[in-house]
Amino acid sequence: MRASETKKGNVIEHNGTVYQVRDIERSSPQGRGGNLKIRLTLYSVPGGIKLDLNLGGDDEVKEVELTRRMATYSYKDGEAFVFLDAEDYTPYQLDADVVGDSASYLAEGLEECYVQIIDEAPVGLLIPSSVALTVVETAPELKGGTATKRPKPARLNTGIEIQVPEYIASGEKVWVNTSTGEFAGRV
Repeated sequence: MRASETKKGNVIEHNGTVYQVRDIERSSPQGRGGNLKIRLTLYSVPGGIKLDLNLGGDDEVKEVELTRRMATYSYKDGEAFVFLDAEDYTPYQLDADVVGDSASYLAEGLEECYVQIIDEAPVGLLIPSSVALTVVETAPELKGGTATKRPKPARLNTGIEIQVPEYIASGEKVWVNTSTGEFAGRV
């Protein structure tokens, strides 16, 4: 496939490493004989290591078949995370380095996760943009307090700590944005 045909989300191989295309910049130099230039922002699969790659529009890139399977987070087995395929219940085991920061948002039974598979081996994970987690510890609401936006720390059932409004109490379920790690509302 030519570099000019590359789209966001494609998975390509470069120097023996597999990368997912996250961003594309195209530029056409002005003047005679100017060729299309492509700048790809890539992240390694697995690992998520960033690479910026500059190519000509006619340069060849090798596309890799990546399958995404919807799965549900089941449990943690030592340092590995186990997901069950939503259709046929095939277990997928992902190492902690593959799961990365997403581990902070994995509560047992979390649905709509996507396990990325290359050559029948699980290599990556996509989680929902927001997840519902339970507040296990936070300071009590102040008497006479109003529903203001004044934040306080709260520890959630996955072990992470986020800032929540002062009206949120222990035991409540809250939405957490998985890209920012911020409170996104009550469930």
